[in-house]
Amino acid sequence: MRARISATVLLLAVPVFLFAQTAGPATKMTAKKITAAEIEKSSIVIDTHADTPQRFVDENFNLGDPLNGGNLNLDSIHKGNLGAEFFSIWVEPKIYKGQYARRTMVLIDSVKLQVAKYPDQIMFVTTPDGIEYAHRTHKFAALMGIEGGHSIENSLALLRQYYALGVRYMTLTWSNSIDWADSSGDIDDKNIPHTKEGLTEFGKDVVYEMNRLGMMVDISHVSDRTFYRTLVITRAPVIASHSDARALCDAPRNMTDDMLRAVANSGGPNSKGGVIQVNYFSGFVSQAYRDAMKAQSAEVDKAIADAKAKAQAEGREFTYSDGDKIQRSYMDRIPRPPLSMLVDHIDHIVKVAGIDHVGLGSDFDGVSGQLPQGLDSPADLPKITQALLDRGYSAEDIRKILGGNLLRVFREVEAVSKELQTQDRPRITEKQPFDKPQK
Repeated sequence: MRARISATVLLLAVPVFLFAQTAGPATKMTAKKITAAEIEKSSIVIDTHADTPQRFVDENFNLGDPLNGGNLNLDSIHKGNLGAEFFSIWVEPKIYKGQYARRTMVLIDSVKLQVAKYPDQIMFVTTPDGIEYAHRTHKFAALMGIEGGHSIENSLALLRQYYALGVRYMTLTWSNSIDWADSSGDIDDKNIPHTKEGLTEFGKDVVYEMNRLGMMVDISHVSDRTFYRTLVITRAPVIASHSDARALCDAPRNMTDDMLRAVANSGGPNSKGGVIQVNYFSGFVSQAYRDAMKAQSAEVDKAIADAKAKAQAEGREFTYSDGDKIQRSYMDRIPRPPLSMLVDHIDHIVKVAGIDHVGLGSDFDGVSGQLPQGLDSPADLPKITQALLDRGYSAEDIRKILGGNLLRVFREVEAVSKELQTQDRPRITEKQPFDKPQK
C-alpha cells in the first residue's frame, strides 16, 4: 500500500515537475531598475538660489534668450526638468549704497516682468501649493528670496511690503555685516562693527516677524555666532538657501557639522527641522579651487578697482555685471572640480544631518560661471540625479533632495505663521510687560 501510494504520488508529481522545469525561464521576473529620467519626471525639482535678476536688469536679458555666458534660461529649464526657482533679489551693498530699497524694488519688478513676458511657460507663485499647481499645469514656478538683510533698511515695514510683493525667504546678511546681524564675510575685519551676540534686539524682531509673516529665515552668509543666535530665536525651521559642508571645503560660508545638525533640529519642539540647499560654486565645493582663487584675489580686486575708477571718470555706471566679467576672466584660469565633489557634499550632509535635510541651491548666475565640470545650467541637473542613483540612493530619497525636503519646510513655515498670527506679541525693541526697572 505504501509502495503503491508512493508510486502514484510520484506519477502525479512528474508532469508538475516537468511543467515547472519548462515554465521556469519563461515566467522568471526581473525587477526593472528606475532611471534618472523617470525620477526627474516624477519629482518637483526646486532650486533655491539663482542670481539671474542681475542679468534681467543690467544686461536686458530675457529668459527666452540664449544663455550667452549665463547659466539659466527657459530652454535649459525645460531640458533639465527644473520645476521651481527662487530668484535671488540681491543688492550689491557698495555700488547701491543709499538706494537699497530702490534697487530691491527694481529687481523684484524684473522677475515679474519675465513672468508677464512668458505667461504660457512661467507662473509666479508664493506658496508650496503654488509650486505644485504650476507643476501640474506644466509651467515653471518663479519665486523670490532676498539675499541680504540690508535690503530692509532697518525697517520692519519694508520687510512686510517685500513679503506682500511675493518674497518668501531672506538671508539675514549677505557678505556684509549690518546693524543688526553679522556676516561670515567680514566677521574677522576689526574695522567693521559687529553685534555683541550675533543679533541685536531689532535683529531678533526681524526673525520673529519673518516667522509671523511666513517668510523662511535663511542663514546662508551669516557668521557662526549669528547662526546660533538665530536658531535660539526662530519658531520655524530655517533654510540655508545656498551653502555647503565646511568639513570638505573650509570656507566661512560653509557650515560645520554641528551647524548642519542644528539646522536639521531647528524650529519648535514639534518641528521636523530645516534644510541645507547645496551650493554649486567651485570655491565652496573644492578646497584646491578655493586656495587657487584666494591666491589671485589681490590681482582681481585691483582690476575691479581700476575698472570702477575708469567708469567713474567717464561718467558711466559700474554695474555688478561689469565686475562679474572681470572676476570671471581670472577664475576661468582655475581648473573646475569634478561633479563628484559636489555630490560628496550632498553625501556628507546626508550622513551628518539626515536625508530629510538636504536640497539644491545652485547659485546659478551668481558665481561667474565657476561650477563643477559638466554642470553649466539646469539642463545638466539630471547628472546629479544619475550620480545619486550610482551611489545607491533610492528614488524616494532622491525626490526628497530634488525638492521634497524644501516643500516640507516651506509648509511648516506657513503653519508656524498661522499660529503666530493668532498671538499678540509685543516687539522685543518695545518695552516688554515683564520688564522691571533697572536699579
